Amino acid sequence: MRKPANIAKIATAPSRLFGAARWLTLALSVLLLSQVGPATAQPLPPALRPTLEMANQQHQTPHQQWVARQWRAKMDAPLARFIPDSAQRQLLLTRIYQEARLAGLPPDLVLALIQVESAFNADAISTAGAVGLMQIMPFWISELGLPIDDLTHPPRNLRYGCTILAHYLAIESGDFTRALARYNGSLGKTWYPERVMHAWRDTWRQPVGH
Repeated sequence: MRKPANIAKIATAPSRLFGAARWLTLALSVLLLSQVGPATAQPLPPALRPTLEMANQQHQTPHQQWVARQWRAKMDAPLARFIPDSAQRQLLLTRIYQEARLAGLPPDLVLALIQVESAFNADAISTAGAVGLMQIMPFWISELGLPIDDLTHPPRNLRYGCTILAHYLAIESGDFTRALARYNGSLGKTWYPERVMHAWRDTWRQPVGH
C-alpha cells in the first residue's frame, strides 16, 4: 500500500469520528487529503466517550436496524465456509457492517476484500508484513493511529482497512477498480480489483439480491 498525504488520525477520539450521522462528516473528519495535521483532541471522560456500537445504534432508524439484521442473516451462510462458529460469525458481521456503514462502503464489498486478503484469518501476516483481516501494512499506524494499536485485533483492523479504502475511493472519485488497486499497491494493474470484484459478485453480492 502507498502512504497518503496527511490523513487525520482515527484512533484517539471515537466520539469525534463516529458521532457524525452522515458520510460527508466522516469524510471531512477522517479522510482529509491535505492541509490537516494530526488530531489534537483532549481526552474525554469515559462517561462522554460512547462506544462505536452505541454511536452506531443512535443513528439507526428501526428500518436501518432491520436492514442490518437481514444483511447479517444473509451473509451468515457464506461466511460459515471460513468461520465455523456461529457466535463468532455474527460478531464479525456486526463489526464489518458498522465499520463499512460508517465509512460509506458497501459492507459486502468489505467481506469480499477480506476474503481475498486473509480468508478471514485475523492473525494472518503476509510475506510483505501486512497484518490481519484486511492486511494492513504497519506503516499505517504512524499515519492513522497510535503505536499501541494491535492490527491483529479485528475491530481496530477493520477500522483501519475501511478508512484506507474509503480514502482511496475519495481520491478516485468512487472508481472501485482504481481504489482497490491503490489499496493493494498495484495501481495501473487490474488483477487485484478483478479478484475482489469476482468474490463480491460470486460469494457476497448474490445472497443479498443485488
